[in-house]
Amino acid sequence: MQTALQKSAALRGAPFKPATRLTASVSRRGAVRVSAKKTDAASSDADVGAAGLAAIAAGLVANPVMLFSEYTLKTTGEGIPPGPGGLYGALEGVSYLVVLGIIGWSIATKVRTGSGLPAGPSGLLGAVEGFSYLSLLGAIVVFGLTFLEKGGLPGIFG
Repeated sequence: MQTALQKSAALRGAPFKPATRLTASVSRRGAVRVSAKKTDAASSDADVGAAGLAAIAAGLVANPVMLFSEYTLKTTGEGIPPGPGGLYGALEGVSYLVVLGIIGWSIATKVRTGSGLPAGPSGLLGAVEGFSYLSLLGAIVVFGLTFLEKGGLPGIFG
C-alpha cells in the first residue's frame, strides 16, 4: 500500500526517499518503543540546490582561469592580457572573485555547521571547494614571490 508521499513521488516520476525511518518494537511487558532515524536520503550530499550547482559551474571555470593567471604572472610578470574588449581580463577578475566567494561560503559553512560544504553530485562541489583552496594557496605564493622580486604587483603597486 502506497502512502500519499509515495503516490506524489510516483506521479512526478521521482523515486520516493523518506527522510526518516521509523521502527517500532514491543517489549515483553507490552511497552511500545518507537524510534526515528535519519536515512541516507535525508543526509544526502547530492542535493545542493541552485546555489551549489551555480558554484560548481562557476568554480569549474574559475579555478583553471585563476591558476593560468597565476602561471602567467609568475612567468611573464603580468596577468592575463586584456584580450578583445577586455574580455580575458574581465574573466580573470571575475574568476578571482568566484574563487574567493566559494572559499567564503566554505568558511561560513564550517563555522556554522562544523563541516565544510557538502560533496554535491558526484563529489563536484567538494572538489571545487578543495580546488579553490589550492588556487588561493597558489595565488598567495605567486603574489608573494612577485612582490619580493619586483617590489609590487602589476597594476596595483608596480
